[in-house]
Amino acid sequence: MGVKKRKRHTAITSTPATVDDLRSGEEGILDRIDLPEDIARRLMELGFLPGNAIVPSRVAPGGGARVFQVDGSEVALRNDTSRKLHLRRSRTPVLP
Repeated sequence: MGVKKRKRHTAITSTPATVDDLRSGEEGILDRIDLPEDIARRLMELGFLPGNAIVPSRVAPGGGARVFQVDGSEVALRNDTSRKLHLRRSRTPVLP
């Protein structure tokens, strides 16, 4: 009687494309900002710089915005703005 070996299935997870795609507590690394220069500059002043880690923490009351942790601060962004912040392919989950 032989023993059958099972193939291990590795879960393939798709990397979120934008900050808006991140789930609460999931970390993403900002790659680029696809917004007009004046808005992009203001976001960079708030810590949204390429290479910085971004972690969504909670949803603002009414659901019109989400709060993100970036560069030691918490910043609320509208959903349409967070869809314009693109992430790198790699990601690391944040432990609570």
